[in-house]
Amino acid sequence: MRWVVYCARLSRVAGCRCAAESTIIKYKMFSVYIIQSLKNQRYYIGHAEDSDVRLKKHNGGIVKSTKYGIPWKKVYTENYPTRAEAYRREIEIKSYKGGIKFKKLLGLWKE
Repeated sequence: MRWVVYCARLSRVAGCRCAAESTIIKYKMFSVYIIQSLKNQRYYIGHAEDSDVRLKKHNGGIVKSTKYGIPWKKVYTENYPTRAEAYRREIEIKSYKGGIKFKKLLGLWKE
């Protein structure tokens, strides 16, 4: 699980030295990830609280839709503060999967 630490006095901070520790607030982060099958080179787009744990599930055969492509490797990740934002971004990426925008996102497009 990824956490972002905020301090009441400062913006995003890691290791803030505030007088009162109660001013530090931790927020969960959610990830949008793209994984690629090493078996057939296909891509899968998803979101999760912890993309590393989710990748282990994909490679363990636990996820029905990715069983066919084991093993998988993570090729792209974006972090968001809420699950809703991560889900919206996942849908957006899926809308241009396979097209020029998708290739540009992964750095595969050369003009």
